[in-house]
Amino acid sequence: MTPPLLSTTYFGPVEWYALLARHREVWLEACETFPKQTYRNRCHIASGGGRLSLSVPVEGASSGHTAVKDVRLSDHGNWRRQHWHALQTAYGDSPFFVYYADDLHTFFERQWTHLWDMNLAIIECMCQLLDIHPVIHETTTYEHTPSAYADMRTAIHPKLPLPDTCPMVGPYYQAFAHRKGFMPHLSILDLLCNEGTGSILTLLGIAK
Repeated sequence: MTPPLLSTTYFGPVEWYALLARHREVWLEACETFPKQTYRNRCHIASGGGRLSLSVPVEGASSGHTAVKDVRLSDHGNWRRQHWHALQTAYGDSPFFVYYADDLHTFFERQWTHLWDMNLAIIECMCQLLDIHPVIHETTTYEHTPSAYADMRTAIHPKLPLPDTCPMVGPYYQAFAHRKGFMPHLSILDLLCNEGTGSILTLLGIAK
C-alpha cells in the first residue's frame, strides 16, 4: 500500500487519523510553504452552540515564503488558556474527557517555540491514546508532484469536500447530536472524548 503524504495538523480531523490508523507508515510534509486557514494550525470541535473553530496564532508566516517546519508560535490572545477552556466546556461532561484530561492539558501548559514541534508531539500522543502505531517520516525536500507517496497534503481541508481517496468516519456518538445532529469532520479530540478506547473501531470503519 502506497504511504500517504500528509500535511501536519493541530489536533487534526478524524479522517486524518483514519489514514494513520489504516497505513503502516505515513509521511508528513515539513518543507512546504505554510498556507493559511488550514488544519495545520486549527481544529474544529463540537460545542453546545455548534461547530467551533480553534485557531493557533503564528508568527512570520504572512510573507508566504516560510516553510511549515520554521513557523513560530505566537502568544497572541492567550490562546492556550482559551483553547483549554473551550475543550473543558465542550467535553467536560463527555464520557471519556476525564480519562484524557491530564494528557491533553500538557499541550496548553508547555511553551513550544515552533508549530511543527508542537503538532508532532500532539500526533505522537494521539497515536498512543488511540493505540495506533504508524511509522511517521518527515520530508527533507519539497516535491511538487511526489512519486513515492500518495499525495494527500491538500486532501483534507476545512473549506473543501473530502475526496473519494479519504475514508469517511462516522457517525459515532456525540454528546450534542440530539440537539445539533451529527457533525462530521471534527477534531480527533471529539472522537476520543466521546468514544474513548472504542475510537480505533470508528477510525477503521468497524461496526460496533
